[in-house]
Amino acid sequence: MTSIARTAARVLLGVAMAGAGVAHLTTQREEFRAQVPDWFPVDEDLTVLASGVVEIGLGVAFVALPRKRRLIGGLLAAFFVVIFPGNIAQYVEGVDAFGLDTDQKRLVRLFFQPVLVVWALFGGGWLRRSGHDDLT
Repeated sequence: MTSIARTAARVLLGVAMAGAGVAHLTTQREEFRAQVPDWFPVDEDLTVLASGVVEIGLGVAFVALPRKRRLIGGLLAAFFVVIFPGNIAQYVEGVDAFGLDTDQKRLVRLFFQPVLVVWALFGGGWLRRSGHDDLT
């Protein structure tokens, strides 16, 4: 049962990441630009485009390369950690984006980032009881 849950988590997160990456490059580009902190040293649009490409790549790889799920799950978890300062900046700077138009909504959103990290690690097979080395 755990391998089914892990596979479902991997596929769902992979599809969601690929979709978010496409949104970075197309329909939600302005919303994502608003989330790039003022202090970040790279151009907002370049940051959004690059992160979108990374999200597409990681998302597709997570779905299409199950034998590499541990590597990709670890990279996804690291990606979520790396972008977390942007989420903190959105809260601190009071930036409205994606319907996060109050401090309360922006604060609540911060608590979902650790969930994404755990989701990536679980889908990647990092969170297993010792002695369970199955490949699915």
